[in-house]
Amino acid sequence: MLNRIIDKAAAGERLERSEIGFLFTDTPLAVLGSLAHKARLASADPARVTYVKDRNINYTNICVSGCRFCAFYRSKGEEGAYVIERDDLHRKIEEARELGATQILLQGGLHPDLRLDFYTAMLENIGQSFPDIHIHAFSPPEIDHIARIEGLSPEAIIRALRNAGLDSIPGGGAEVLTPDSRTRLSPNKCTTKTWLDVMETAHGLGLKTSATMMFGHGETIEERVDHLLAIRSLQERTGGFTAFIPWSFQPGNTVLKERRESGGHDYLRTVAASRLALDNVANIQASWVTQGDRVAQTALFFGCNDFGSTMIEENVVAAAGVTFRLSGNEIERLIRAAGFRPAQRNQAYEILEDLSR
Repeated sequence: MLNRIIDKAAAGERLERSEIGFLFTDTPLAVLGSLAHKARLASADPARVTYVKDRNINYTNICVSGCRFCAFYRSKGEEGAYVIERDDLHRKIEEARELGATQILLQGGLHPDLRLDFYTAMLENIGQSFPDIHIHAFSPPEIDHIARIEGLSPEAIIRALRNAGLDSIPGGGAEVLTPDSRTRLSPNKCTTKTWLDVMETAHGLGLKTSATMMFGHGETIEERVDHLLAIRSLQERTGGFTAFIPWSFQPGNTVLKERRESGGHDYLRTVAASRLALDNVANIQASWVTQGDRVAQTALFFGCNDFGSTMIEENVVAAAGVTFRLSGNEIERLIRAAGFRPAQRNQAYEILEDLSR
C-alpha cells in the first residue's frame, strides 16, 4: 500500500480512508514527512511561511459544558469565575494593537445566563472603538449554546452576530468529530453533526472559518481519520475553511491528568497525515502553543505552511500547565532559521507584510 500512496501523493490524487489510516499506522515517519512536505510545497507558496499577530481574549470562564479535557472553566459562583468588564476588554485590545495585532480571537465558556444581546453589544462596541481590528470569534459550541438559550436557529444567531460585526469564526470545540469520542470527552457540548452544520451555515452566509482537531485524549486512529474526512467533505461542498489546525491534548490539571501526553512524534505524524488527507485545505498551521518552538519549526517540513499566531494572551492551554510563548520577532527568526521567508498575514491569509529582509 505504501507504494500506491507514494504514487497517488506524487500525482496529487485523493487518498481513500484506508490509505489515510495507513499514514498513521504503517508509514515510516521520514517517508510521511517527505510526502507531506511535497504536498505543502505544491499547495502553498514554497518559499513563504505565514503568521498572524493577534490576542486570545476569553470573555468568560463560566461554563456549563464541563468538558473532561478542560482546566480553564469555572462554575457560576465559583472562586475565580468571571465575565469580562468592558474596560478590561478595551485594555486588552489596546495592548494588543500596540504590539502590532491586527485581530482578536474572542472565545468563552458556555455561560448559562448570557443572552444574545450581550454578544451583539460586545461586537458592536469593539467595532465602534477599534474599527481596524478583525474579530475572529465564537466557535460552533458557543453559537449552538446561544441558539438554544434564545430558542433560535444557529443561522439566526450567526446572522445577528455577523450584522453586529463578527468577521470570521474559529474552529474551536471540534476536539475529534465522532459521536463516541465526544460522548467520552465532552458529552454536554454540541454534537458532531451540529458542529459541522454550524460551520456549513456560516460558510453559506459568507463567513470564513478555520477547523481544528484536538487529539491524543484516547481516540482511535479510525476516529482521527473520520475527523479528517468530515472536514474534507464539508470543504468540498463549501470551500469555507481557510486553515486546519491540529493540536495535541494537554492533560495537566484536568480530570484526565493521568493520561500520557501526546509527544512530538505523534504530533508530526498527525500534521503530515492531515496535509495529505486534506487536499482541499490550503493552509495547515503549526501548534507551537502545545508543542514548543522546535517541534513547531520541524512541522514546517511535515506539511505546515503557517506558524499560527503570536497569541499575545492564551489562557485555556496555559490552565493545563503549558506556557510556551513566542513574540513576532521570535516567530520570524524560527521561520528564517528553517529556510523560509516569513510573512505577516490576516485571517483570510492575505499577506499584510512580506518580511523578506
